[in-house]
Amino acid sequence: MPDHAATLRAALTSRDAVIGIIGLGYVGLPLARAVHDAGFRVIGFDVDPAKIDALRAGRSYIQHLGDEVAQSFARSGRFVGTGDADRLAEADVILLCVPTPLGVHREPDLQFVINSTRLVAEILRPGQLIVLESTTYPGTTRQEMKPLLDGRGLKCGEDYFLAYSPEREDPGRTDQTTRTIPRIVGGIDPASGALAADFYREFVDRVHEVASAEVAEASKLLENIFRAVNIALVNELKVILEAMGIDIWEVIAASSTKPFGFMPFYPGPGLGGHCIPIDPFYLAWRAREVGQATKFIELAGEINQRMPGYVIERLTGALNDAGKSLRGARVLIIGISYKPNIDDIRESPAAAIIEGLERAGAAVAYHDPHMPRFPRMRKHEIELESVPLTESAVRGCDAVIIVTDHDAVDYGLLGRAASLIVDTRNAMAAVDAPVARIVKA
Repeated sequence: MPDHAATLRAALTSRDAVIGIIGLGYVGLPLARAVHDAGFRVIGFDVDPAKIDALRAGRSYIQHLGDEVAQSFARSGRFVGTGDADRLAEADVILLCVPTPLGVHREPDLQFVINSTRLVAEILRPGQLIVLESTTYPGTTRQEMKPLLDGRGLKCGEDYFLAYSPEREDPGRTDQTTRTIPRIVGGIDPASGALAADFYREFVDRVHEVASAEVAEASKLLENIFRAVNIALVNELKVILEAMGIDIWEVIAASSTKPFGFMPFYPGPGLGGHCIPIDPFYLAWRAREVGQATKFIELAGEINQRMPGYVIERLTGALNDAGKSLRGARVLIIGISYKPNIDDIRESPAAAIIEGLERAGAAVAYHDPHMPRFPRMRKHEIELESVPLTESAVRGCDAVIIVTDHDAVDYGLLGRAASLIVDTRNAMAAVDAPVARIVKA
């Protein structure tokens, strides 16, 4: 009986193995770069032909990665970008890096995982390792993927191998890379887990193998729920302390002087990115399936989802104090991406703020040096383009709202030219003697 695990392990060591990656977005493309840089041949599959065309032309469609990623692929000849799923049959390892959004009732939407798994099942052959990297609830890999793959008549752990290893990408971060960020790996069975761990060790500095795919799935959710709950805590404190006339940012700075037992989290206009606003609800949904309540998680979600409305309330109050109404007011939004210095708008609170302002009758414009046009989102369609940040443009506004604190924004100009700034990021704290009235939100 052939030892498929030993054969694949030898191919990984010799770099003869071909690695297939399904989904070339903010997770899949950095992963492709890391695997490619380790000397492997890579087949990158994506259903979006624009991504494939860009890579073939030597261009990156993810700003912070730069064109060098695509150009290195072209120079080596070891990368193929394709929309042809049949090419994945050539791969010895297939990594699924697809979205896991929420449905209309905040339930997990696994359509991309399921469809990708069916695609893999069509070409599954003995000796292949399949790894899911998308964030999901515990049990997805075993309960949703494995039955589809088993339908080919192959036995998991002997003929093919199945594992889960959650992505840990942080777009725009420069102090860590895919190679340096430790990897968690859990298999459906011991053979799959060990083989997947050996694979990641070929291009990641540290791999932490856990007992099962479920442990790895739960670990990823814990990481993001930890952040969501603590951000909700400081967002709630922000509102409470504002009513007391206390600056939450100064409070956090004071507490941060303690060298143990405290970790600073910072308030904002709401949660953004694919992970933090979405992932907690994957566990909440799964917990309900087993008859358990998730009060902390759901309360944190409610608090964070209220923040865009709170920003608008603060703006409305500040305008009223100046004898103005929100209806008819000209409002300039600074920054629409979900975090500073990147071109990623997934789940950005800027969308909810802009739509809320427009519903209230305000005239809204935005400036973002990384986002020249407001892209289409799953839940939002906003037809706006970034306007130049000039003194005349700022003076022509009744208020400015800082939603995302990009480094490339001239905050000194805002301080000089604006009459009212609603600052959700404490960005104006570093500006000397601003003329504008500053309201924190």
